[in-house]
Amino acid sequence: MSTPTPTPTTTPTRWTELDSPLGPLLLTADPATGALTSLSVPGQKGSRSVQEGWRRDPALFRAAEVQLAAYFAGELKEFQLEFSTAGTEFRERVWAALDDVPYGATTTYGEIAARIGASRAAVRAVGGAIGANPLLVVRPCHRVIGADGSLTGYAGGLDRKVRLLTLEGSRPAAPETR
Repeated sequence: MSTPTPTPTTTPTRWTELDSPLGPLLLTADPATGALTSLSVPGQKGSRSVQEGWRRDPALFRAAEVQLAAYFAGELKEFQLEFSTAGTEFRERVWAALDDVPYGATTTYGEIAARIGASRAAVRAVGGAIGANPLLVVRPCHRVIGADGSLTGYAGGLDRKVRLLTLEGSRPAAPETR
């Protein structure tokens, strides 16, 4: 007679929802570390949604709540939150480069490619990695614009990208969007 192998127990993902000028924000965190793992908005391309078994835990997100409120009030320019993302080595390099784009500034997909040592031909792959950013707002993918100054792509929608850039005083002069 064999003994059944115990099923590993996992601690469920923690989550909360916060109101914001962008609409409700869904935040998730690693239950072991408390590190933020995603921040998404309704209708976002690739957004997360609450899954069965997840545990709502607003207290775990107090620091994020305070910092996001300060950011949306124009009082915070740099988030000091612990986060943990899982992506390919390439995506992690792109996401790290996003972290270096300062408040009130914009950069281009080509500039991000250059920062990580990727070729000009990798710009499309850089765009894909930016589009897969699981931490909207706190990892500032909204600060990346087209080489011609156009507001191209944003997983949360171009209207939200415009709001964030306007909040930061960095809306490009070219109003053209694609």
